[in-house]
Amino acid sequence: MDLTSQMLIATKSSIIDISLEKNTESISKKFSNFIKKGDIVFFYGEIGVGKTTFIKHLINNLQIKSELKPTEVPSPTFNIVNEYQIGEILINHYDLFKIKDPKELYNIGIFEDNSEIVTLVEWPEIFPDKPKKLIELYFSYEDNFQRRNLEIFSEHRRELINEFKQT
Repeated sequence: MDLTSQMLIATKSSIIDISLEKNTESISKKFSNFIKKGDIVFFYGEIGVGKTTFIKHLINNLQIKSELKPTEVPSPTFNIVNEYQIGEILINHYDLFKIKDPKELYNIGIFEDNSEIVTLVEWPEIFPDKPKKLIELYFSYEDNFQRRNLEIFSEHRRELINEFKQT
């Protein structure tokens, strides 16, 4: 199913097929319209399911909107965090895959005041407690890794969820 023209995002009652990269790109483009300072977004899912690809398109869309040239957006697996200054928005993109002890999170600045930045976190399972103001994206495989799906949840950003609710 090609979602490019429909741009649907999942809520608790729906699952979005993101098997095609153009679907992932389309959904992340629409999602980028709702990103604002102070947002914390957790990205859950297995290796290769599309978390970093979604983030790449999200950051590139924000760059284009700010009349900046899209840059490469690599996974920060080895650096732990990559920073992107996009106009007035600072984005910290964390990859916590290699973090094994939650105490290590204090050393990488992830708990510092994030009210003026956008925080994107891959592999957030290590967090001892979830932040209250959180957007969660769940990526999953289906049909023996032939399909990839996305579901989005947020308790505090109802307008975001309502905007993307499937009808």
